[in-house]
Amino acid sequence: MSTSVMPGSGHSGPESPPPGRSRTSPRAILGWAAVSLVGAGAWGVLALARGERVSAVWLVVAALGSYAIAYRFYARFIARRVLKPDDRRATPAERLEDGVDFQPTDRRVLLGHHFAAIAGAGPLVGPVLAAQMGYLPGTLWIVAGVIFAGAVQDMVVLFLSMRRDGRSLGQMACDEIGRVGGAAALIAVFAIMIILLGVLALVVVNALAHSPWGTFSVAMTVPIALFMGFWLHVIRPGRVVETSVIGVALLLLAIVGGSWIQDSSVAGAFTLSPTTLVFCLAGYGFVASVLPVWMLLAPRDYLSTFMKMGTIGLLAIGVVAAAPVLRQDAVSHFATSGTGPVFAGSLFPFLFITIACGALSGFHALVASGTTPKLIQKESQVRLIGYGAMLMESFVAIMALIAAATLEPGLYYAMNAPAGLLGATAESASHAVAGLGFTITPDQLTQATEAVEEQTLIARTGGAPTLAVGMSEIFSGVFGGSGMKAFWYHFAIMFEALFILTTVDAGTRVGRFMLQDMLGNVWKPIGRVNWKPGSWLCSGLVVAAWGYFLHTGATDPLGGINQLFPLFGIANQLLAAIALAVCTTVLVKSGRLRWAWVTGIPLAWVVAITFTAGWQKIFSDDPKIGFFAQRARYVDGIHTGTVLPPAKTLDDMHTVVTNSTVDGVLIALFLLLVAVVIGNAAVVCVRALRSPVPPPTTEAPYVESRIDVPEQAGDPLVGAPS
Repeated sequence: MSTSVMPGSGHSGPESPPPGRSRTSPRAILGWAAVSLVGAGAWGVLALARGERVSAVWLVVAALGSYAIAYRFYARFIARRVLKPDDRRATPAERLEDGVDFQPTDRRVLLGHHFAAIAGAGPLVGPVLAAQMGYLPGTLWIVAGVIFAGAVQDMVVLFLSMRRDGRSLGQMACDEIGRVGGAAALIAVFAIMIILLGVLALVVVNALAHSPWGTFSVAMTVPIALFMGFWLHVIRPGRVVETSVIGVALLLLAIVGGSWIQDSSVAGAFTLSPTTLVFCLAGYGFVASVLPVWMLLAPRDYLSTFMKMGTIGLLAIGVVAAAPVLRQDAVSHFATSGTGPVFAGSLFPFLFITIACGALSGFHALVASGTTPKLIQKESQVRLIGYGAMLMESFVAIMALIAAATLEPGLYYAMNAPAGLLGATAESASHAVAGLGFTITPDQLTQATEAVEEQTLIARTGGAPTLAVGMSEIFSGVFGGSGMKAFWYHFAIMFEALFILTTVDAGTRVGRFMLQDMLGNVWKPIGRVNWKPGSWLCSGLVVAAWGYFLHTGATDPLGGINQLFPLFGIANQLLAAIALAVCTTVLVKSGRLRWAWVTGIPLAWVVAITFTAGWQKIFSDDPKIGFFAQRARYVDGIHTGTVLPPAKTLDDMHTVVTNSTVDGVLIALFLLLVAVVIGNAAVVCVRALRSPVPPPTTEAPYVESRIDVPEQAGDPLVGAPS
């Protein structure tokens, strides 16, 4: 990743002249007007259609038009007016370059790394599960949520961390909010992060277990990434396009090779049990955390982005070519009744908890204050990398929603309703689905199962199998016909595993940064991220934490990370509340009160949905919603000797009681910690507004940049006042 030095410009401080006003040509005005009209027309079709089938193409057009307008105007407004990046100011990647964690990285590679790191299970499975509410609520939240909340959070957190030497979210909260709120944030952020990493890793284990194709293809991305890292950093520095072509060619060969491996005599070597995969993931997570970022993590994530966006782009082409209709209702009756078989609860707040990544995700704030701010070359690139990567992830969520909404509702509910409702046979599942108001015959269910060469599709909950079936339906309709459904289904399963794995390796490194920041408050040397004993120790502790929960969950269906899985959605959004509280506090403290609404409004919204959901999870008397109501139900069952699903024995019943108690206590603790953070942040903001002198800044001192990077076309933010 080459850089070149430019001579000093005489610029000696952070003050710099404002950029000149850019003029928009008549052609550009007409072009953006056309984009606006087409997008508005697509939204009109989606909103006004009643009692008729709507083509999924309209959903794609509405989303892409909205993203284009948002990136061109709203993201640009935030960058120019609120953040005011200055490309004459050296970033931490330049000032603290150490070849391990801090490394100026080409913005194309960094965009790929950041996107791959933030895009995990959420944008794939969340929209699939939320399809039970209908396609319209999920679409509105995914698009509006990312434009006004999710992408804003990612960009602002990235900018603030970049200005503070790449500090982690928890440490920024400690620095900006104070000891009480900061301590609460550090505890909450680290605990939530371990839960998120454990859940994401479990999805990977479930996807790759006993799958030689997927395991081989995913495993091959490691040596390919190492080759790309050395090629780009040592052999042919700066040759991004050349490296990309080689890497993509090798990746495609690995994918095709996986299908050969599956049918060969060596398939057994890549057919791994869940327990074996747990140790493989833990070992890989540790190595990826301690190796120099240019060697494995950044090139592997960049490589994965080609696979991710290539598949999603191909899926979009398939949707446009096949023009499948949305078979789910625009708004289902489950949205208001709260009695959905996929997950219980009404549209507000549980839709906004179920769909996190793709709209607004607190996990992204960890990456935006973890690896990415230590790699970014120029401040103006926060718009492309922070806002742009989140829009890319949102489009992934839209495509996942389309894949689910274009399935026959009967098949959708036969796959996603719980096993206790559906039974074990095609006949019992057909009868149960009919009771929900939908139709699928036993023969249709059997044919769908045989078409993708699975043993059963009944009660394949979690969202991932449903997405794979939906993708196979769309792909086979354009590429290869019905005879290719099995190929596309298994390809989609492998794609999902690769998609999610990149969040585990990046998340482990982020966890190491966070733990070093925390322990650095007690002992300064361990807080230096380039101190090898500290980085190895903290990496090992982070891997041990999520690895323990993962291992227990992989061996016990009711234990380990399975015990904490119900906390995933709310915990992730509580993390977003902490991130937005930090952002809003910094804007107020830095004299930008007039722009505090940019993060303040999303903060108010996410607090409303998380605290409402948390209240219901604690105090609801419905056992399907409330943790303690569920606990009471199973306690009653134990007293009467009745075994309730998913328990199979009385010992399982006791385990469910323990799990419900732990989940209820933890969600109450998380709500309390976040309330302390927000309350302390409010006090700090009031003090800052009343203070006659500006509060001391926690930004790193200004240092003039000596890296010469060509200005991005159409993005004249270089030299904006800081």
